[in-house]
Amino acid sequence: MIFNLPNSLTWTRIVLIPVVIGIYYLPLPPHEQNLIATIAFVVAAITDWFDGWVARKLGLTSAFGAFLDPVADKLMVAAALIILVQLDRADSIVAIIIVGREITISALREWMAHIGAAKSVAVSFIGKLKTTAQMVAIPMLLYHDKLFGLPIAEMGEWLIWLAAALTLWSMGYYLGKAWPEIRQRAQ
Repeated sequence: MIFNLPNSLTWTRIVLIPVVIGIYYLPLPPHEQNLIATIAFVVAAITDWFDGWVARKLGLTSAFGAFLDPVADKLMVAAALIILVQLDRADSIVAIIIVGREITISALREWMAHIGAAKSVAVSFIGKLKTTAQMVAIPMLLYHDKLFGLPIAEMGEWLIWLAAALTLWSMGYYLGKAWPEIRQRAQ
């Protein structure tokens, strides 16, 4: 079913993408832009966790939801990274690493599913750790102001570089898991 609660949450995440980007084009004070973009991104990130939980809990998993959820995740992260690069809050190499990995691993998973070996590239702990680092770093970089005296922007910078390192590590992990199939079919 295309419209059920989990899929509606995923669609909400997609709809919030233009909010995160568009707010920086409105004539608002920078602090307000940062706050609204951060709230929109955090709400979207929460729906990322919640839609999967609801789908499993209520037995509402679907092939469409399994397709749409990772697409929404990747669009949300890519859009946020692009706006952060534009705002000079993230280095372009970080965005290239993270977005490039997402494209590579998505293509790898599609190919592995096509040949019947999808389980060998199923989501791993390192992939979840990478996602967590990204989902914490990005709102910190969007917010960019001090919070309770904490240097949120600086913390976000360190964390996004950690996320980039975890991204490379997870890509290596998935490619390593797929390597026997790649080698076998390349001959």
